[in-house]
Amino acid sequence: MFELQEVCKSYVRRGHSVTALRASSLTIPRGDYAAIVGPSGSGKSTLLSVLGGMLTPDGGKVLLDSVSIYDLPVAKRTSFRRERIGFVFQTFNLVPYLTALENVQIPLFLAGLPDDEQQVRAETLLERVGLGERLHHKPSELSTGQQQRVALARTLANDPPVILADEPTGNLDPDSRRVVLDFFDQLHAEGQTILVVTHDTFVADRAKRIFHLADGAITEQSESSQLRVA
Repeated sequence: MFELQEVCKSYVRRGHSVTALRASSLTIPRGDYAAIVGPSGSGKSTLLSVLGGMLTPDGGKVLLDSVSIYDLPVAKRTSFRRERIGFVFQTFNLVPYLTALENVQIPLFLAGLPDDEQQVRAETLLERVGLGERLHHKPSELSTGQQQRVALARTLANDPPVILADEPTGNLDPDSRRVVLDFFDQLHAEGQTILVVTHDTFVADRAKRIFHLADGAITEQSESSQLRVA
């Protein structure tokens, strides 16, 4: 699925170069469920952005299904990313003046689906996340947990084989957090590859593997404590 080869990314801060990511070798197989953990500034979000085709590394190769993402022309990379990768963010990124149904239809519209197919697909996904009665509510009319579920439904609109989630439960109460994590478990059971950036050990322990980052480098790979106990 994913393979990183000698990938590095640096930033210039206050006149000094800071290495945000240095991954000499990393392989994430199809169907994996991995958490990326580490202190603030360790490179977690940078790694996720590089994997997602959103942040060009300074060097190295990022392969997804044997395709070198950053060797693709920008237009093809955008199309490739839209077809293969779904993103879940802490801030949801819902369009405030659109309904839940319309928000979920956005990627379907961009993919060129006919209007009636867009609506059916969006309704089905919202029903799956328990919002079948909230189709025509705008984000301001939904709770924080419901907004995140709309964002999840939108992520699944094009049925991406990979889901990249950046602190997806950071703004949620414990009950909403559990709903989101149960949903990730379902998606993983159905064969989707999931990578979650998190500082929450409860979230990390739901994953199959945990990558530990420090100063941009992967210092340890381990099974979650949940699996070690089992």
